[in-house]
Amino acid sequence: MMGEAAESTQRAARSTAEWLARSVDSWFGDQPFEDGGRVTNGRFDVSLFHRQDQGASLDVRFDARFRLPNLEKRAYLFIGRDDRREAIQDTPDAASLRRRLLAEERDDRSFLAGLGLSLADSVDLRVGLSARAEPYAQARWRKRWNPTEAQFIELRETLFVTRPDRLGSTTALSYEVRVSPRWTLRWLNAATITEVSRNFEWSSSFGALRFLSGERVVTAEVVFAGDGTRGTGLGYSDAGVLLKWEQPVYKDWLRGEIVAGHFWPRPDAQSERGRAWALGTSLKMQF
Repeated sequence: MMGEAAESTQRAARSTAEWLARSVDSWFGDQPFEDGGRVTNGRFDVSLFHRQDQGASLDVRFDARFRLPNLEKRAYLFIGRDDRREAIQDTPDAASLRRRLLAEERDDRSFLAGLGLSLADSVDLRVGLSARAEPYAQARWRKRWNPTEAQFIELRETLFVTRPDRLGSTTALSYEVRVSPRWTLRWLNAATITEVSRNFEWSSSFGALRFLSGERVVTAEVVFAGDGTRGTGLGYSDAGVLLKWEQPVYKDWLRGEIVAGHFWPRPDAQSERGRAWALGTSLKMQF
């Protein structure tokens, strides 16, 4: 029963995405969509999170990337529903979960759509609109290194322009090392700064991943997040530990996740550091 529902949902998501891609592609020419057109990176996530000091939050996200044959070969269409700030500021996926569990505003979900252009393998240019009809532009650069077969380093730099933020940038640096076939260590740092804000948002985490049979993964992380005021050093407003269990639920494209965490928030320098438990679960579907 569950398998039939999952298969039906995935088929509906893919057929809807392909219908949309064909429709948009037809605006630019008469070449059939089948001649090079495709839908990639499709995802549909449903998550439920609860934190003691913030209450419960239901989160629905989806996005997909469309290659349109009537446009240039490196041009693509993207569309989705996501956290507007995370998408525009290009917050790394690994930090996105922590932002949903850490202190944040949870009502910034928005539909986003636009056109992108890939320049070589490491540069992307994007222009788009949110559901509020707010335009934005991005220039994204990514560089990856493998110093050894067991090590992986990635540096990401994203420049973005929006009406509220004006000019801003996000820098993300991640480092992974495989210490054994079953164990991987990961260190992630991300910082975002904008022209209108005196502070920059930052997050840092160190985690250990244990890979089990059946594509199951257990992750333990120590996380920090906060605002850094320019010229006065860094201060963290939230710290915590996260324990995550992830495994396939149906085939290899539907995965389930359970997350538990404990945090020590401190909203400002005058407040004492508090304590809060957090619990979350999610289903992630690829199509």
